[in-house]
Amino acid sequence: MRQLLVFAERDDAEGVAETLGEWFPALGVPRVVRETLAGEDDAADAQWLVVVEGLDASALAKVDELVERHGGWWEAG
Repeated sequence: MRQLLVFAERDDAEGVAETLGEWFPALGVPRVVRETLAGEDDAADAQWLVVVEGLDASALAKVDELVERHGGWWEAG
């Protein structure tokens, strides 16, 4: 299953991606992508996503805590 970790700031997204790469080396470092919402006029408001695949339920609890510490949230993708 794919999870999308959503952040307002690029630095937060990149920091979380790096941490996840360290915690779960078998997954590699997750991709960080910029997501512009449909109809959005101001590109500065675009969100940053960390795309993660292959985490089990026990890992998601740890990821959820990390994401919250960085002011983000996650959604199933």
